[in-house]
Amino acid sequence: MPDIKTQLKDALTDALKTLKVENAEIIIQEVPDGKPGDYGSPIAFVLAKSLRKNPALIAQEIVAALKNPAGIARAEVVGPYINFHVDTASFVQSVITSDTSLPAQNKKVVLEHTSVNPNKEAHVGHLRNIVLGDACARILRAAGHEVEVQNYIDDTGRQAAESIYAMSYFAAEYDGRQKYDHWLGELYVKLSEAKETDAEKIEQGVSEVMHRLERGELRNNVADVLRSQLDSYYELGVEYDLLVWESDVVNSGFLRRGLDILEKSPYVSRPTEGKYAGALIMDVSEFIPGLEEPNIVLVRSDGNAMYVAKDIGYQFWKAGLFEGLSFASFDTQPSGKVLYSSSPAGSEHSNGKTFAHGQEIINVIDVRQSHPQTIVRTALALSGTPEGKEAFENSHHLAYEVVTLEGQAMSGRKGITLSIDEVIAEATRRAKAIVEEKNPTLQEIDEVAHQVGVGALRFGMLKSEAKRIIDFRWEQALSLQGDSAPYVQYAHARACSILRAAQAEGLSDAAADWAKLGPLEVKLAQLISKLPEVITTAARDLAPHQIAQYALDLATAWNSYYNHKDKYGRPDTQVLKAEPGLREARLALVKSIKQTLATSLSLLGIAAPEEM
Repeated sequence: MPDIKTQLKDALTDALKTLKVENAEIIIQEVPDGKPGDYGSPIAFVLAKSLRKNPALIAQEIVAALKNPAGIARAEVVGPYINFHVDTASFVQSVITSDTSLPAQNKKVVLEHTSVNPNKEAHVGHLRNIVLGDACARILRAAGHEVEVQNYIDDTGRQAAESIYAMSYFAAEYDGRQKYDHWLGELYVKLSEAKETDAEKIEQGVSEVMHRLERGELRNNVADVLRSQLDSYYELGVEYDLLVWESDVVNSGFLRRGLDILEKSPYVSRPTEGKYAGALIMDVSEFIPGLEEPNIVLVRSDGNAMYVAKDIGYQFWKAGLFEGLSFASFDTQPSGKVLYSSSPAGSEHSNGKTFAHGQEIINVIDVRQSHPQTIVRTALALSGTPEGKEAFENSHHLAYEVVTLEGQAMSGRKGITLSIDEVIAEATRRAKAIVEEKNPTLQEIDEVAHQVGVGALRFGMLKSEAKRIIDFRWEQALSLQGDSAPYVQYAHARACSILRAAQAEGLSDAAADWAKLGPLEVKLAQLISKLPEVITTAARDLAPHQIAQYALDLATAWNSYYNHKDKYGRPDTQVLKAEPGLREARLALVKSIKQTLATSLSLLGIAAPEEM
């Protein structure tokens, strides 16, 4: 059954035909508190200019021709607006009983996030990328998309080589007393310091290790630190579908294949004279207007490919322009889901899986990579292939601003970081202290503290738009008050408490008398009904902060309802003490609130404890 806003739009569309108006953009909004009605439309105001009529008169003509859909009691003209009053009983019941799942979109989305260098522990600067990508994947799946989450492993880079070489340089052996990626990270920082006095030897050793990495000889060494990093991600509630190793990308010839495709494009050339003589260049002026220099060098005249050319090859593979990788299982994740990995020893369709071939491609990379990412996306359009054209139109760089640490830029090389493991431990410790104070007899207190602490961290990274810089500060990030995950979690736990008490009394919502509900319940139902709309918009905009704000709004509305008093100061929204019929209807509403809060938190990767 269509939601009430869709039904109202359809009804207005039919009514407008009597005015010989078609294809009008109809907006339906919730009516602000203190104004008559529940939903309203400014359509008459919008049409006033084109119809050359007083908007109030247009509104009257529309209402006269309007056939109210089911659930709408009446429509009225309020100045230039048309406001609708819902039928309380049928509206609230339909909101609570309707299926809010969104239909399948028949589009595969390939989403890459995390991609932390496998040389040391992941720090809080990486946290934003990880939870932003994970939340987007959850929201896109809820919006009906098939989503494949990839994590790119740079196992041939200098940073991985330095960490591995540091073990032999310092003759260090892992003793298991600390997490492996932390131990290796300390060696990495020490090696950076040792360069001041032994640079030549270190440079030679690192270079030799890089060659061995490119040949795949040290893959197990990289896998050791990667598994340790994955443990941190799992603790955040993050999982993946596929690990793509750079050594496999290099050895599969993606660079050459991508260049072969581009060289057939009229936008790609190899000049014989001038400053670009002998180089392979791509003219992007048609797709990126306003550039001072529209020619992008893909391969220098000496034959060395630019890094952006390597990224283009990988992007082409994601879009399904060519095959080339084999896959094998790498790990079983906490949910039981298998994590696959590119692997020379694997098969093209491990366990029948088909990877890549995305109609939409999303790369979660910080804002400093905006220009290279624009070039990579543009290359899809210049590929001259149907797959490339579709992927170009549906490709996105989800650019996020950096995270600073107490006002200071982070640097893994200098050791100016705060690890994800440390911040999870501290968040959990602080959450436990507060939970123990509020509810000292709570069972499973350690589990709840972990859920609250991790929830606070994730919410702190997701509640702001991606384009805003986050300065990580302990007191703000771990606040269990105000616009935070614990605030929403507590609202959920409050609803659970009422439902437990109802169950203990043997109550159900079977005997609900929906007609006994009033305007306060309608407002809650309106907010509950918005979830599919919010999911759709957040998926379109790749904006988890919209889900976070919705969760806060619903939690605030529910808390206000719970504490509401009549004009004499007496509670007037009690559930279990309400009269029969009203009690059961309110109980059904509480159940719906509880489920909607839990769903909202889940979309952000945050647990919803039933007790706090």
